[in-house]
Amino acid sequence: MQPVKGLSQAALTRFVSAACRRVGLESGITVLGTSDREMRNLNRRFRDKDSTTDVLSFAPFTIVSGFAGDIAISLDLAARNAKHLGHSVADEVCILVLHGILHLAGYDHEGDNGEMAARESELRRRLGLPAALIERRSVTEREDHQVSQVEGARRPRHRRSLTGKVPGHQRWGAGRPRPTTST
Repeated sequence: MQPVKGLSQAALTRFVSAACRRVGLESGITVLGTSDREMRNLNRRFRDKDSTTDVLSFAPFTIVSGFAGDIAISLDLAARNAKHLGHSVADEVCILVLHGILHLAGYDHEGDNGEMAARESELRRRLGLPAALIERRSVTEREDHQVSQVEGARRPRHRRSLTGKVPGHQRWGAGRPRPTTST
């Protein structure tokens, strides 16, 4: 899989750290950049939905000190959405990562009366990103795209499929964010 233009591992790590700090998530995460095909497999395996999706978040099996979970991103769908919405693929990946981070922090847009959407919109502005995932939901829904709803996801049975080196995947280690400090 090709690297994302304008988004190095270091840049993604800085973005993840900043987003986690703003959300109050003090644990590390991993981010997997993959294809539509693999996202469809993950979506089918863990959510019983036979379609691709743009982002999936997976909390750890058990409580693991210093680890909040995994986020998988379809780089194929991110590229199509970025083109359709008129911004960079790097921005699109960051938007999807932010959405996944909010899920890992406990937000659930399906039943929170707009709390996650408001928080995502606020963070998007503060982090300099274009339209948030929830805000543009009606714009991007079409046959090949269903916005991920990971809160109903089954726990992964084999973490290796998300965190191991899988041929054809680009995996970014997102590092551990620094603890939040009071000002």
